Amino acid sequence: MQPINFMFLDVLNISASFICMILKLPQIALLAHVKCTKGVSLRALLMELAGYIVFATYQRHHGSPIATYLEYPILVVQDSILLLLILHYDGNMRLSPIYSLAYVVGWQLLTLQGWIIDLALSFCTFLSGSSKFTQLQCLWSTGEAGQISALTWGLATYTCIARIFTTLLTTGDRVVLTRFVVLTALNGWVFLTVLYYRWRVKKLA
Repeated sequence: MQPINFMFLDVLNISASFICMILKLPQIALLAHVKCTKGVSLRALLMELAGYIVFATYQRHHGSPIATYLEYPILVVQDSILLLLILHYDGNMRLSPIYSLAYVVGWQLLTLQGWIIDLALSFCTFLSGSSKFTQLQCLWSTGEAGQISALTWGLATYTCIARIFTTLLTTGDRVVLTRFVVLTALNGWVFLTVLYYRWRVKKLA
């Protein structure tokens, strides 16, 4: 690998990891401020959280460089905070122990056999993609951006693009590459949809 490629790879890894450390903070701050979950899909968040757990477990199981998936444990923590906020503002905090138990048990099952985590990753791409599409459906049904943070979705789009390049330059794993291509398209779709609804509201104001 040429030195320039090493430099490019380092920039992508560092930028993706740093952005993911703050990726969900705009959304968390917005929910905490307005104390309303309108436009935010709980089902999409649950699917996204499951996808993060599966992907991080897959990468760790196959010995991928930690720099290529370091952000995923951080994203799991941030999504967990978002989940608690949504449950709190919707008056469903009693469900939090059930969700916690389900994810812990699911993670333990993933680590029982190698073939389980390999199969789970294939399903994970579908699950993560479905979570984005579910959020799109939620936006379409409300007809407005609600409490969705455009910044969060814009940053998510960038990190997936960055991970396409880091995968190509390191493992070349086609399953992982397919995942990031799909998520780039869907994250970008959500981002543009949020921008459109915000523009429409300003235009009508």
